[in-house]
This record gives sequence, structure tokens and C-alpha cells, in this order.
Amino acid sequence: MKKKVAIIGGGAAALSLASFLDSDKFEIALYEKNKALGRKFLVAGKGGFNLTHSEPMANFISRYTPSDFLQPALSAFTNEDFRVWLASIGVATFVGSSNRVYPNKGTKPIEVLKAIELAMAHNSVKVYFNKTWTGWKESKELQFSDETTAVADIVVFALGGGSWKITGSDGSWLPLFAQQGITTNSFLPSNCAFKINWKKEIVEKFAGKPLKNISITCGEKIQKGEVVLSQFGLEGNAIYGLSAEIRTQLTTGIAKIAIDFKPTFSVETLLKKASTSKAKNTTDFLKNELKLSSLQIGLIKSYLSKDEFIAVNSLMRKIKHFPLEIEGIAELDEAISTVGGIDLSEFSPEFELIKQPNTYCIGEMTDWDAPTGGYLLQACFSMGYYLANHLNNK
Repeated sequence: MKKKVAIIGGGAAALSLASFLDSDKFEIALYEKNKALGRKFLVAGKGGFNLTHSEPMANFISRYTPSDFLQPALSAFTNEDFRVWLASIGVATFVGSSNRVYPNKGTKPIEVLKAIELAMAHNSVKVYFNKTWTGWKESKELQFSDETTAVADIVVFALGGGSWKITGSDGSWLPLFAQQGITTNSFLPSNCAFKINWKKEIVEKFAGKPLKNISITCGEKIQKGEVVLSQFGLEGNAIYGLSAEIRTQLTTGIAKIAIDFKPTFSVETLLKKASTSKAKNTTDFLKNELKLSSLQIGLIKSYLSKDEFIAVNSLMRKIKHFPLEIEGIAELDEAISTVGGIDLSEFSPEFELIKQPNTYCIGEMTDWDAPTGGYLLQACFSMGYYLANHLNNK
């Protein structure tokens, strides 16, 4: 007789698990609180549907905090494995100029989701909508908000994190696990805007403008990319990747970062260019020879005294190390992702709750962190595959 598997949640991790479970061994049921699957999956695709990243797996795995928790799953279902599987269900992909992986041009996010749903249908997965899980009954039956219940041999929770409430990912389930004596951690925003107390003239002139081809340092970590200056502060991939370091520093009050406006040049190279420059003045040199943007020049002028600006040695060093202080972080629901959820000490290597045998948790509801760029989605699909493979061979 087949064992019953109940999957609670309908996001990326749940879809992956449901697609890879062996339906010859299991009767698979998926319970989703919304009227449709993959709502956060679709919202994430509105800005360009970044499925994964193409960098070598050794570097790829190092992007996660902590990396050892996810290493087995990521190694079992790599970024290349993900692309091969997507192709097998009719979703061709390509590597963009940033080494991010996207569906072929013209393919909409809903088409990718429909292809995955079709794979699930071929795997005999039964999907039940409008099923908000509300906890366990005394008999350990799963209880839902419409007063229905479900019994399963194996239960897998894939309830998501605490951001983007509009998609159903609100973290409201956290107390239900805490009540069972399972260690949980409050949700905190990640991959979000960070607050900087800009000078008024900077905001008035440059809000909405990008800083491109830069790197940002926080502590010992350096992140390349670009950011956008906003009235609130900074946001974009060059600062998203420093979320963990910034959050840690903010616990003591203020986080310190430094921008490198010319990461491909050394200080010595900049000084040499300055010494041989034929520009009429410093501003012309920065604009025409170093190719700094008006925003970069505006920031430098605003935060340096006149004497510092015309002193070549100190100016070149400021271009390479432009310090800023971060005073706060965006609201939880404005974040792309969150950290927090079920503490990792509660899990076996296969994501099984040690205190509740045959109960598993996957996806963003487990307490790990990753930057944008395909890493979040890849981890969810890798966790789903890894758990499916474990259960199929158990």
C-alpha cells in the first residue's frame, strides 16, 4: 500500500518536492492556502524571471549563510541539473550577461509555472486549494481553517518566509511550531533597502539614480554590482548580498559600509592617471577620464571638504573607499526574502524535525539566508529534490 505524503504550501520548494516524489510509492497531496499555486514565484518573475545562477557550484554554495546546511541539497541538484530538468518539461533557458539564468526570451513566468504544474499532474499529485493550515489536533491530524482535517504518513511543510504577505507568505505559522517546543527564530528582512541619512541636496538631485559597476564592503565581505539611491537609502544587488553582515552590525546601532567607485582600478592606477591628466580641473578629470557618473561625483563633492576634493592623494583613496553609515533596515514585508523561521538545530540532515519524526520542513521557512540572483529559488528547488530523493529511497 502506498504511503500518504501531505505537502503544506504551494511555493517553489513544495512544487519541486511534488514533482520529484515517486508516485508509485506515495499518494501525494498538496494543500495550498491560496486559489492558485506559486503566487510568490510569479511575483518574483515580474522584474525579469531569474531562475538560478550559472557560476561554478563551489562559489555558488558559498553564497549561502550557513552554507553547510544546504550544501548536500545543492550538490545533489545543481544549477545545471535545474536547467536540464526545466528543459525536460519544456522550459528552455539561457545565461544572461550577468551569468544569471533566465527562461528563453518570450517565455512568461506563468508559462514556467504551468509547465511545473503539468509535471506535477503527470506525477499524480492531488492539489487542494483554499486550505490554510492552522495546526495539529491532539491526534496529530492536520487541521485547516475550513475545519477539514487530513492524515498522512509523512508531512512536509513548505510554508515560506515572512515577506510579501500579499502572496500568502506571512510567517503566521511560526507560533504553531513554537507551541510544539520547536525552536524558532523571529523573521528579519533580507535582500532589502537599507537606511542612510542622506544630505538633503543629494536626495533632491539624485533619488532614483543608479550607482553602476561598483563594489561595496561591509566587514570582511565585498559585493560587486549596482545599487539605486533612494530617499530611504540604498537598494540593489550590490548591497543585498551584504544583508547578513549589515544586520549583524545594526544590532550594535550602526552598520558601516564603504563603496568602491572604480573596483577595477587600484589606488596606484588612479594616482598615476591623475598625475598625467590634462583635465582643466578635478571635476573634468573625474567625469571625462575616470568616467564617474554625475551621482558618484555628486556624492564625493557632498561628503568631502573643498580641500579634500582637490587633494589628489586623499581624493583617489576616497574613490576606492567611500564610507557610509547605515542606520536602519526596510520593513519586513518590503523585503525580497527573510531570515528566521525554524532553527536549523531542529533538523536532521534530511530536513526532518528531530522532535517530530516523519515531519519535514523545506524552503524559506528554515533559517538560512542567500542573496538575489537565482540563489533563493535554486535552494528551494534543490531542497525539494533532495528530500524527494531521500523519501524515494527510504
